[in-house]
Amino acid sequence: MRGPRPEPAEEPPDREWEQDLLLAAAYVSDAQYNRNVPFETSPRAIRLYYFYNHWTLRVATYVFICVDLSLALFEEPALFPLPFLATSIVEVLCLTAFFGRLVHFAKVTPQMVFWKDTKNICILVTIALTLLDLIIYGSLEAVQIHGIRWSRAFRPVFLINFPESRQIRRALRSLRNTLPDILYVFLLFMFSVLIFSLMALKLFGDRGLKTAEGSPYLTNILEIAFELYVLVTTANSPDVMMPAYDFNRWYSLYFIAYIIINTYIFMSVFLAVVYNNYRKHLKNEIRKLVYLKRHKMMEAFKILKVKVGTEFVVREAEWKRLARMVVPDISSSHLELLWRISDEGQKGHVDRMNFLRLADLLNIQVVTVNIRKHPLEAWAPRVYQSSASLFVQRMVRHRAFVWVYDVIILVNAIFIALDERSLFISRAEWFFLCLYVAEILLKLYTYEPRAYLGRKQFWNWFDILIIIAALVATVANATIQSARRYNSQQVLDIVLILRILRLLRVIVSIQRFRVIVTTLVNIGPTVLTFAGLVFVVYYAFAIVGMEVFQGKVRFFDPNFTSPDALVCGNPALRGSAFARARYCKNNFNDLASAFLLLTELTVVNQWHVIAGGFALATHQAAKLYFIFFHVVVVILIVNIFIAFILEAFFVAYSLEKSELETVIEKKIQELGVGIQEEEEQDKKPTDNVGSKDGGSSGGDGDHGGAAAKGLYCRIASNKYRTVDALLQRMFESEIAPDEEGPSLDEILSFSPSDMYVKNPNFENSA
Repeated sequence: MRGPRPEPAEEPPDREWEQDLLLAAAYVSDAQYNRNVPFETSPRAIRLYYFYNHWTLRVATYVFICVDLSLALFEEPALFPLPFLATSIVEVLCLTAFFGRLVHFAKVTPQMVFWKDTKNICILVTIALTLLDLIIYGSLEAVQIHGIRWSRAFRPVFLINFPESRQIRRALRSLRNTLPDILYVFLLFMFSVLIFSLMALKLFGDRGLKTAEGSPYLTNILEIAFELYVLVTTANSPDVMMPAYDFNRWYSLYFIAYIIINTYIFMSVFLAVVYNNYRKHLKNEIRKLVYLKRHKMMEAFKILKVKVGTEFVVREAEWKRLARMVVPDISSSHLELLWRISDEGQKGHVDRMNFLRLADLLNIQVVTVNIRKHPLEAWAPRVYQSSASLFVQRMVRHRAFVWVYDVIILVNAIFIALDERSLFISRAEWFFLCLYVAEILLKLYTYEPRAYLGRKQFWNWFDILIIIAALVATVANATIQSARRYNSQQVLDIVLILRILRLLRVIVSIQRFRVIVTTLVNIGPTVLTFAGLVFVVYYAFAIVGMEVFQGKVRFFDPNFTSPDALVCGNPALRGSAFARARYCKNNFNDLASAFLLLTELTVVNQWHVIAGGFALATHQAAKLYFIFFHVVVVILIVNIFIAFILEAFFVAYSLEKSELETVIEKKIQELGVGIQEEEEQDKKPTDNVGSKDGGSSGGDGDHGGAAAKGLYCRIASNKYRTVDALLQRMFESEIAPDEEGPSLDEILSFSPSDMYVKNPNFENSA
């Protein structure tokens, strides 16, 4: 452990101080991005660690992972077949890259920590098993014996276990921790299904009833259990009930009772248990992240601290050098703003509590807005400031202007739905288009164009692109109609779509629509986390399905007159619901088809028909594959996805700001450089000329420098650099700001469940 930096009289050599600063920056960077990688603190290891975290290496790792996963498209059964030698060479290259990345990681991590980390062991074992599988499969191919590439199902291990994929790993870990509680509910649910299956066997087994296909009705206990499990998903309702209902309507009470108990009660209990347990484990994961972040920041403080009076502090010069080293592209105005927030008493140094906030301050995005004069005001001030011009500007800024165009959009929607072959409707399209173009021109006349079309003005650009699309659509439609010799249905389809897209301007016009869409965009990274989790599960199931079911079902062109076409290439499917429904394209003959089939199974509707078809083509035990997929994806992952999206949406949709955001906004207002997002376009620039440096304030006494030259600051609303930042917002009110938690060794050695039990501060408030 490094001690505090000595007083200036005992200043160490610059080289040693630079190394200390580099180490402190590594700690702060880890805290900012919530990395919990323990690394060696030697100068060589620190530089290797920086190189390990460089974006180029992370991107290269993801590229090799994507290439490795995409090999299933080119391996038998393949969508684009390639020789085994070609795919095996590519896979060996990917494995070499993974091994090199792991060796790099071992160079920066203590050996004891490296070999205790299960992620590293999983990667090494997967590499060894894949190489073994390649050797065995290649040897069998050499003697013309078809083998099974069983190691392909392990490829998602690389996606999960590299440090770059900690979000997916956390979701899987939370899923694993939730399983024990779900298992008890699932066993009780299966017990209920079994009881109802026995009741069905006694009620209907000896009645001689027949299904619509003429098969015996509910006479086999295993078939009954499967049909009742399908009924929980409502996919075979009311088909499974109809033979009994036709025989005696009172039998419908049996199915009604079953649906109430198992579909509505048990499925709701599943959601409640999944939601409660997942939230509990997620909360403990986030608490662990917060404690790790605080420990990292404490280590950085211990490196840079000096003693001033009776307390240890970090001086301004070191603080700013540290911030610039962590975020090299930070602007001077942004850095000065953060310093003024941290140095509350303008003492020239920050204490421990204010230093610990640096990582969170760097995660809050502050946007600098340059308010400029309109070019017309600079070129022709008398004309632009005339009474008629000011009247036009007031009209465009007025709320009624927005209301008028809302009505125009609604009327335009009615006209789009009418018969476009009418001459009146055709001319009306040009009328609406002129109104929309006039709206854009009026806004560009009223608002400063560079501010109106700035990088951050997403909705303004969205509005303009929609209008351009409408213009292209209308002109193209008129051109095609005038050129009678040219008629392309594809072009006309595109024209129609572009015209309909004009209605998306409703999202721009109605503020609550914009808020909802913006919220959905903000929680996009969290959705991508679960998309990665679903992809991992899909990939594993797809590989298994391709090995087991490939070639069992084949698709033939509808015009192909062959008996095989009617039974999807398998006589066992003759007369089945699978063949009658022409589900022949729903097969496992390549990776793309397998993924599409798994998507259909996730939607649930008709999944029992697909499962029954593959059971007929192979063995009745094949239904277990589809039941297992339904349990893992629909009951577990989909419910966890719903629970997480609810939490994330509530946080992102809330108008409340975090404590740090409130502090930043107060400081922005104190400095006189504050601007609200909705006022950004209406803000009138001052006539004063400020200093040349362009910062938010030039010096200690110059609080109005930025405002004097038209530079203003605001917080980017609800923006999160990382998923972890959003997750912390979900539970930050439950963690005291001065709570350091257990020691670093305890945090790293405890699992989330261990922490939950052993730490008395961890209370279950889920």
